[in-house]
Amino acid sequence: MVELELEAGLAVVTINRPHARNAIAPDTMDQLEKAIDAAADARALVITGAGDRAFVSGGDLKELAALRTERQAAEMAWRMRGICDRLAAFPGPVVAALNGHALGGGAEVAVAADIRIAADDIKIGFNQVSLAIMPAWGGAERLARLVGPGRALLLAGSGSILDAASAERVGLVDRVLPRAEFDKGWRAAACSLANAPAAAIKRVVGGALPEEAVAAFAQLWVAEEHWRAADRVLNRAR
Repeated sequence: MVELELEAGLAVVTINRPHARNAIAPDTMDQLEKAIDAAADARALVITGAGDRAFVSGGDLKELAALRTERQAAEMAWRMRGICDRLAAFPGPVVAALNGHALGGGAEVAVAADIRIAADDIKIGFNQVSLAIMPAWGGAERLARLVGPGRALLLAGSGSILDAASAERVGLVDRVLPRAEFDKGWRAAACSLANAPAAAIKRVVGGALPEEAVAAFAQLWVAEEHWRAADRVLNRAR
């Protein structure tokens, strides 16, 4: 089951499959696509897992074992890669709240987000090599952009699994929170990003041209939201 919560410009997508450690099955893909569609107007999006054991434990091998041909494998990979691409291309900031371990395909989902916030007791790793396969959902390419090609090859090629602190040191995780503060912390961070300027900043840090960055600033400058905020500041100064 994939759950969607919408409130005050923030969409929270939760993969809730405790019997499978939140693994991705074909039906999960259907539900993820519908959740992303329904969240289209949100200013920020969070993807997380239910419970505290797993964010996403990868693909659901019990269901994906039915795929026995190269064509079937490629079709599945393209489909889930497309979902990860949609997360990456979401107009507003996307936060992966790593409530539990993110392994294999789960790590690929995590790196499709703009920001990864992790509980301090989780592990993350691109360990597909333990099944004699490789990342197929765009995760290897995104990992390389985060940590560099050499380190990405070392991590994914060896199947290394990192604890949260190590993942933060190499740039794979952006913020680590104590477990007791995790739920409150990721939600506060996500709410702080659910605004129009953060969406514009996402476009700029993603590689916008200078003229695009200036145009985005100018659009924000003339918006009513800016002037309401400016009036509050000016009134306090009087």
